[in-house]
Amino acid sequence: MKKTFTFQVPNKHPDRVVEGIKYEIRKYIKREKRKTLPEGVDFWKFECKFAKEKETPAVIDFLDITKCIDEAYSEKCESFYMEILATKGYKEVKNNTEEDETLA
Repeated sequence: MKKTFTFQVPNKHPDRVVEGIKYEIRKYIKREKRKTLPEGVDFWKFECKFAKEKETPAVIDFLDITKCIDEAYSEKCESFYMEILATKGYKEVKNNTEEDETLA
């Protein structure tokens, strides 16, 4: 998803527009998570970028999406850019030998 969202929509209160934007993003994420995983992939990882109005997009953490939207709204920005791309995610393998040494 690569999209520019605006807070100014005719005949809609800005608070409702913000909630609609968050709903659209959540719906996109749920749809991407439902897709079947390729063989050998553990989960879908989301790479996110965010920019207020005319700024260049900066990489943000997946968990900070709603915080960035709320921040842009509170700063009275007219629009923002959101990019969310689903990529292959792999679980990290823990090294048990280090844990065994600390227990001994």
